[in-house]
Amino acid sequence: MRLRPFQQVDVFTATPYRGNPVAVVLDGEGLTTGQMQQFTNWTNLSEATFVLPPTQAGADYQLRIFCPGRELPFAGHPTLGSCHAWLEAGGRPKGEYVVQQCGVGLVKIRRDEDRLAFAAPPLRKGGPLPEEELALIARGLGVARSDIVGHAWCDNGPNWRGVMLKSAERVLALKPDGNVLSGLDVGVVGPRGKVGVVGSRGADDECAFEVRAFFPGNNGMAEDPVTGSLNAALAQWLIGAGLAPERYVASQGTALGRAGRVHVQRDAAGEIWIGGASVTCIAGTVRV
Repeated sequence: MRLRPFQQVDVFTATPYRGNPVAVVLDGEGLTTGQMQQFTNWTNLSEATFVLPPTQAGADYQLRIFCPGRELPFAGHPTLGSCHAWLEAGGRPKGEYVVQQCGVGLVKIRRDEDRLAFAAPPLRKGGPLPEEELALIARGLGVARSDIVGHAWCDNGPNWRGVMLKSAERVLALKPDGNVLSGLDVGVVGPRGKVGVVGSRGADDECAFEVRAFFPGNNGMAEDPVTGSLNAALAQWLIGAGLAPERYVASQGTALGRAGRVHVQRDAAGEIWIGGASVTCIAGTVRV
């Protein structure tokens, strides 16, 4: 073990402790998968990442992303938080974009004034969910099947299942049953503001949607404060289906006392970008 440069970054917020934190070890060379997993479990955060030299042409760095118990091929808030830490530590991209190598391949990250944004990786699986899973999800969320007004596979590495409820209020009121939803990663979205035809909350609302993300945790069902991968997949589904405009802001973390803001945009080329502010809360070294 040795001391390595380290940052803990709060993502999808410009205000410390209001977003979703990620632990970033900026020098992961020489660490085994087991050591990375052990450190991740110890942090008790939803994810920890390890920056390594790239092995693919065109990449600026390689990122390995872990959550408690397993490695992930991709995750959104660790991507933005790690890029933020890499740039703060003096990293310089080779080209117009920062290019991250990870389990899903190369991911482009652009700098938009006061925030970073990643290009949403392609969905590994899309299309409607099977009816038997929808019945299970509805029961696990404690809602009627008729309350689910839209649904789709949202698998872009993490195997999310996306469902839309009638309103943001319904989303915020959820009290999921972890015994019923065991083994499922479920993302729930509810319209806010004037988007779509359901859940209007008035023209003065800055956010179009309220999002919540539920997944199996070490102690039953867990909830993620703000989820980049889920919002990326939801955007591909919602914009593609005409359920959301090509540019919007999603709110996530409200039910946990956070105030995450996820900026979504489909550009002229049809590429979807998921962005948010990041702020370093801890900087120094860590013994790994």
